[in-house]
Amino acid sequence: MTGLISRLLTDKGKPAPVLIGGLALSYYTREVYFTADIDLAYSDREALDEVLGELGFVKKGRYWIHAGLDIAVEAPTSGLAGENAPTETAELEGDLFCVIIGLEDLIIDRMNACKHWRSEVDCEMTELLIARYGKEIDWTYLERKAGLPENDTLAELRALRAKGVS
Repeated sequence: MTGLISRLLTDKGKPAPVLIGGLALSYYTREVYFTADIDLAYSDREALDEVLGELGFVKKGRYWIHAGLDIAVEAPTSGLAGENAPTETAELEGDLFCVIIGLEDLIIDRMNACKHWRSEVDCEMTELLIARYGKEIDWTYLERKAGLPENDTLAELRALRAKGVS
């Protein structure tokens, strides 16, 4: 569905949305984590709303719901923090693609949920991501982001590295 939304937006001359949240986590964990909704970062709400309506979604509160497919879409943010936030593009079947939040920013997101919301699942997923991708992570970028006041997770990140998770 994310690939189809991306295609319809790019066909209209708009950029593709960025997949964030649980479905991005599902992608990086190769479906160890599962979620029932699609979270997107997208700045042009009007264009996104138009495409979701064309696909048969109906707006209910903050979600767009497709009753026939049992799918919910939410766009909780207009974009990623930082203009140079890395992303990954996944090529899908049928010439579809989706843009996914970069691994480092997803780790920061999960670390914040772990520390500030006391989410055990997010603590576990943070460790899993670091263990699985430790050699691929841009540690300079990740540590810089973890040290920002809005994140304040640098000590926790360094503890994970010292523990040998990476």
